[in-house]
Amino acid sequence: MNKPTNTAAYPAAAASRLPRRRVLACALGLAGAWSVGSAWAQAPARVLRVGHQKGWLSLLKARGTLEKRLAPLGVKVTWTEFNAGPVQLEALNVGSIDFGDVGEAPPIFAQAAGAPLVYAGASVPRPELEALLVPKDSPIRSVADLKGKRVAYNKGSNVQYLLVKLLQKHGLSYGDVQSIFLAPADARAAFEKGAVDAWLIWDPFLAAAQKALQARVLADANGVANNRYYYFSSRDYATRNPDVLRIAIEEINRIDTWVSHNKAAAAAELAGVLGLDKEITTLYVERVRFGTAPVTRDILAEQQEIADTFHALKLIPKKLNLLHAAPVDL
Repeated sequence: MNKPTNTAAYPAAAASRLPRRRVLACALGLAGAWSVGSAWAQAPARVLRVGHQKGWLSLLKARGTLEKRLAPLGVKVTWTEFNAGPVQLEALNVGSIDFGDVGEAPPIFAQAAGAPLVYAGASVPRPELEALLVPKDSPIRSVADLKGKRVAYNKGSNVQYLLVKLLQKHGLSYGDVQSIFLAPADARAAFEKGAVDAWLIWDPFLAAAQKALQARVLADANGVANNRYYYFSSRDYATRNPDVLRIAIEEINRIDTWVSHNKAAAAAELAGVLGLDKEITTLYVERVRFGTAPVTRDILAEQQEIADTFHALKLIPKKLNLLHAAPVDL
């Protein structure tokens, strides 16, 4: 009986008996497998770089639930805190973040400046969360009394639009007040010292001023502006990572849903996250309306009205089409 040939002992002879094309195919297959494996090993993990202000995204960060949802997708989450929306959008424009939260007005100014932003999600209207404050003993009793007064607010923020609409509602124009552009911390200091007559601000700074300074609310946004919270990304990131953004909006809405049913616990947790007294966060949480979802055409129409208002006042240099910032899947 003939013994089977041990080709392992005679590699050269064994190779010579194989068809040349088969040898070549095997070699190419091995090379291809190495190439694919090498590329897989070297492929960078995906990252979601979140910019956030003190608020709901802070709560999400503290819980770590976004990281848990994205971990199976190989997505790492990083966080950077900002003191206002316009600064976040500047960071988006230079490619430093991929996702953030912002009020109504900052995306308008950013789009006018050419930022490649798209809307990723929006909250329900929250008009109680921004207001015009005056000192408790101020003689100013109505918005109409602001004519010629010094009003502090963060330039390019949601409260700038609120100011425009409040003035219009009370028969004044935007130029009838002296606008003092200050970031929240600086505006509070000026307000405390009496260097300004009024201050436009949002929560939780609003609640803190009410509790700590006994500041009086002259008017909030009810009947004037919807004051939605918006979540944004860049068009490039949104195009490449729609699954990541979808999960981010879902997790924010989960926080909304939990807070709506656990306000006392949420106020305590938020107090720890923000470093504020629980009385302040309780006031904040009690007036929040809850719900976050993807942006619709109707919501973009609201933003279009803001853009048209700013253009008419020459606050932005050109007329905008908000559909250019629509979600990639709208």
